[in-house]
Amino acid sequence: MAKSKKSDFISTGLVAQNRRAHFDYLIVEKFVAGMELTGTEVKSLRLGHANITDAFGVVKGEELFISNMFIAEYSNKGYASHSEKRERKLLLKKKEIIDIINSLSRKGTTLVAIRLFFDEHGRAKLEVGLGTGKKNYDKREAIKEREVNRKIRLADY
Repeated sequence: MAKSKKSDFISTGLVAQNRRAHFDYLIVEKFVAGMELTGTEVKSLRLGHANITDAFGVVKGEELFISNMFIAEYSNKGYASHSEKRERKLLLKKKEIIDIINSLSRKGTTLVAIRLFFDEHGRAKLEVGLGTGKKNYDKREAIKEREVNRKIRLADY
């Protein structure tokens, strides 16, 4: 097994992205949240071993958690490890948490993970969005709009 070089680590920038979030949901508002992570989770994220496609927010008491986010086990873990799909606490300001909880109390609103990245200070951040599910005709409309924009771009060249 080849050892990973220092250059393989992600110090800042994108780790994972949920491309289906904007297709399946109409994102009304976005928030950037920190997360409570263990050491092996951070090391695994630095290698880019994460998937947030099925991740969503859950309210427990007066706290927000991200559920169903996959972070692979770190290969050089030693004795310490983490479960891959555990719920991780989101770290937000109190006012933002209250706003999100109030919005989630409305029917049809979901907290969806949009992208996972390391900020300029090297901290893992998760961009989440409050979204309402799109209907099939909304999705078809988005596809038509994307095709028209693509044809316009190609015509300009």
